[in-house]
Amino acid sequence: MVNSASAAPPTVTHLYPGGAQRGTTVEVVAGGAFEQWPVKLAVSGAGVTVTPGKDKGKLSVAVAKDAVPGVYWLRAHDAEGASGLRPFVVGTLPDVAEKEPNDDARKPQVVAGNGVVNGRLEKSGDVDCFGVALKKGQTLVASLDAHSGLRSPVDAVLQVVSADGFVLDENHDFRGLDPQLAFTAPTDGTFAVRVFAFPSAPDSSIRFFGSEACVYRLTLTTGPFADHAAALAVPKPGDAATVALEGWNVPKGLRLEAAQDSDARHATLFAPELANTLRVRVEKHATFATVPADLKPPFSLTGRVAAGGAEVLVPVECKKGQALSVQVESRAYGLAANPVVRVLDAAKKQVARAEPVKLNGDTALTFTPQADGPHTVAVSDLYGGGGPRFGFLLRVAPPEPDYELTVAADRFTLEPGKPLAVPVKVVRKGGFAKPVEVAAEGLPAGVTVGVTPPAKPDPNTVTLSLTTDAPVVAPFRLVGKVKDDPALTRTAVAPLADLDHATPDLWITAGTAPPPKKKK
Repeated sequence: MVNSASAAPPTVTHLYPGGAQRGTTVEVVAGGAFEQWPVKLAVSGAGVTVTPGKDKGKLSVAVAKDAVPGVYWLRAHDAEGASGLRPFVVGTLPDVAEKEPNDDARKPQVVAGNGVVNGRLEKSGDVDCFGVALKKGQTLVASLDAHSGLRSPVDAVLQVVSADGFVLDENHDFRGLDPQLAFTAPTDGTFAVRVFAFPSAPDSSIRFFGSEACVYRLTLTTGPFADHAAALAVPKPGDAATVALEGWNVPKGLRLEAAQDSDARHATLFAPELANTLRVRVEKHATFATVPADLKPPFSLTGRVAAGGAEVLVPVECKKGQALSVQVESRAYGLAANPVVRVLDAAKKQVARAEPVKLNGDTALTFTPQADGPHTVAVSDLYGGGGPRFGFLLRVAPPEPDYELTVAADRFTLEPGKPLAVPVKVVRKGGFAKPVEVAAEGLPAGVTVGVTPPAKPDPNTVTLSLTTDAPVVAPFRLVGKVKDDPALTRTAVAPLADLDHATPDLWITAGTAPPPKKKK
């Protein structure tokens, strides 16, 4: 998102391949428009280095051996400005390049061993098929990352096809619009995994969709693939590596590594032989995987709605007048529940209820007990579902005063000599009422920053004014601080709805000031 348009910065529409294995260097083609070459590249996080090649649009991406697996965000920039962000995925398994022709399931591209296929549905009607040899009883996990992670404009389908052309298994929307399936071979043989797609934005056509931007990464593995952590929360980061995993082909005693996320509230779990990563929450309070006796806030509890959809009942000791925040997360951890939460008093009378505010979302509510004693938190699925993938994390704690900062764009273009107003929204939570001071960090010399007093008092908006007379293309951040409380320092983010991502990395662009007009 750009808040004004006075320059012609580079644009990046997609990256192909869309990712790479740790400890490798790959050539990547960046789709888009580059009026100048070479450009410079900025990447979020440590461990990934991107340099431009001699040919326009070609990049060299080097991934360190110790890079944490996951999504990294790339931005191109030059003297004219900066592009939008594009995702690049770092994985653990070896990469395989898709090779055409591979449309025919009877003549698939053979993939030997566990790996990730970097592919593309490059034209309308394109179908890609990959052959995998399996022994009877072996379980193959085929997981496609296209729309959810790489933001490709596809709604893809995965099929497993027998040698004589019969569809043995199929999946369409396992995680968002991306498919995933676990197929157990009924006999020895080679089976074809077939990929095709429809447009993610439905149109009037009836066809398989494809374009240069329809990039995907297809994991094919008979090795460990995790679905979720048995405990979705731990009391400290070091405990995350000891969490048991549930999924397919996961051996007992799998040794995990844990890396704390930038938000300091989550940790990423991974292992060299594990095909994917998982996240768990890191809490400051007690965490449980089963319901203990005398459960008192604050706590976090990992639970599951059983097959049949019966409510999970959690007894909680409450104090009269002490407000409590109740959060139930399932979708945030890639699980299937659309959680409904009810709070019942000692007489089993419902005193509060909430459900997801959007499709495939999670749930939260705040209530204040009117009496001391036992209450019950009841969790179920909105559509009556239940089973192994209907796990959830229940968090019950007094509301913590806190805030978040957001801005409407991640790139700002200034006209030299004219101030640009940048409103910063203060989203207050848990009764937080203190004033917040917002400052810009990382701006180059020559850019001045001021605070514009509001026409009417507004504690939920701080408007900064940026001004420069010099050409500038540079990153910066907006940071909020609370007097005498450094623990409440927060960085503003720009929510990018088209990427399902919020970035703290903002960019400013200013051209050369126009020459003064000659006097007549």
